[in-house]
Amino acid sequence: MKEVEVESNKRNPWLWISTLYFIEGIPYFLVNEISVILFKKMGVPNGQMALFTSLIYLPWVIKPLWSPFVDIIKKKRWWITTMQIVMAITLILLTITLPSPGEAMIQAGTTPISMFTVTLIFFIITAFASATHDIAADGFYMLALSQKNQSAFVGVRSTFYRLANIFGNGVLVWIAGYLETKTSIPQAWKVTMAIAAAILCLFSIYHIFIIPRPASDKSSIEGSFKSNSSAVMSEFGRTIATYFTKPGVWLAIAFMLLYRLPEAFLLKMCKPFLLDPSDKGGLAMTTQEVGLAYGTLGVAALLAGGILGGIFSSKVGLKKALWWMAACMTLPCLTFVYLSMQLPVNFYVIAICIIIEQFGYGFGFTAYMLYMMYFSEGEFKTSHYAICTAFMSLSMMIPGMFAGFLQESMGYAAFFWLSFACSIATIAVTFFVDRKIDPDYGLK
Repeated sequence: MKEVEVESNKRNPWLWISTLYFIEGIPYFLVNEISVILFKKMGVPNGQMALFTSLIYLPWVIKPLWSPFVDIIKKKRWWITTMQIVMAITLILLTITLPSPGEAMIQAGTTPISMFTVTLIFFIITAFASATHDIAADGFYMLALSQKNQSAFVGVRSTFYRLANIFGNGVLVWIAGYLETKTSIPQAWKVTMAIAAAILCLFSIYHIFIIPRPASDKSSIEGSFKSNSSAVMSEFGRTIATYFTKPGVWLAIAFMLLYRLPEAFLLKMCKPFLLDPSDKGGLAMTTQEVGLAYGTLGVAALLAGGILGGIFSSKVGLKKALWWMAACMTLPCLTFVYLSMQLPVNFYVIAICIIIEQFGYGFGFTAYMLYMMYFSEGEFKTSHYAICTAFMSLSMMIPGMFAGFLQESMGYAAFFWLSFACSIATIAVTFFVDRKIDPDYGLK
């Protein structure tokens, strides 16, 4: 057995890191972003759609609560492969049970979300499995690789996670759009979800044989479960206590909840806006066009913004970069104000606006990530960062829950003006946080 472990631990990291983080991204984007387009195309009203797709985000908000048990129960490799199998099976069942509302109901936009109760249950199961998979994969990465290889492959894991974004929001959405022109909308999305399920099945089988078995990957249960779980819960309690007693914690939480507020509102409604017909204030784009403009060109701009943001912040530090990034987080929201007021029909004009907005979001988001790392410094750096990511998820979930109802009552143009007005919150928290940041933090 030891020989098998040694041999498997020498396996080329390229064989599993790239696929592991690609598969980590697929269910996340499927549940949190592609589901928005699916429900929209099925005729679910914006209010109901935004509320329930935002609630599905909950597992990523609360995942720090059960992350200690991923360490004490079973090996991380077991969690990875098991969660992938669970997600694959769940997506297969979701595909089989996906409802088929009538054409008249879809066109009228009156499909009740209650018709998709079973679909939502499967999305929630996928979400919990995906959040648990994230915990295990990130922990396994540190166990299976030496520190040298961890540094060498950090760009690889990030790149393939981003490719999952392009594949999900770009390729899968484009496929759905293409199939919509050949068959009915419900049938098109059933086939698309079946493709996603098939991909997860194939990679799940692949990872069962390819992911290494490092000797260091073991559960922390060596004695009784009771003694180990008690120790973990005691340490978990101390982690929480030290987090909420850190200097400036409430300002930090306010920053994490409010810095992205304009984008949190905008992101939930931008795809419905692109898809809605002009008589409803939308741009009447096809699903294929949305997959290309937003899911491919927009995501590429988002990634470019993030990369350049990282380079810029490493040159000047977080403190000097913060205001530039806050401006990029807020000002590009005006592109959707322009689109909602002018309603252009030219694909290239729309695509350029999306590229500008997404690039600004990617660039501005860099400051947010750096600040979470900055605030997490200390004894429980990893655990405190996990808590910060919970607030990050909450900052997107809460505005998203109300975005659809606000849009339905205000219309798209007024809603996007409201999103831009939320920049006041971004500016306010940036002003107070800027005064507390170490000028040397983030410099190479």
